[in-house]
Amino acid sequence: MQPDLPRLEELLREAWAAREKAYAPYSGYRVGAALLGEGGRMYRGCNVENAAYPATVCAERTALLSAVADGERRFVALAVVAGGPHPPAPCGLCRQALAEFGKNLVVIAQKDRGEDYVVFSLEDLFPAPFRL
Repeated sequence: MQPDLPRLEELLREAWAAREKAYAPYSGYRVGAALLGEGGRMYRGCNVENAAYPATVCAERTALLSAVADGERRFVALAVVAGGPHPPAPCGLCRQALAEFGKNLVVIAQKDRGEDYVVFSLEDLFPAPFRL
């Protein structure tokens, strides 16, 4: 799936810039995310690890929390980047959190800056989110 996003490259650049801020002293796995709101604003997020592992927060959720705190409620796309052998995909907890704001989100994942990326729909990644 090739996304029809005129700001795709900008979204990836923002995600790589966010990755520079990641705090990952335990795993060494630094992740950056950039979330594009329907209003056109981008929100960065990075993973923040903690010695008490449940307190760790993923990059995707830090971007989402920042956007929601700013009043944004609808999203177009999410870029997730990290070095490693495979393009990163949001974990189950992040998928559920993102699904709360709509399943039409486009997810772009890139494992190395400037390399090819893969594109998913959130609905394909997470077809049956929990709903009340």
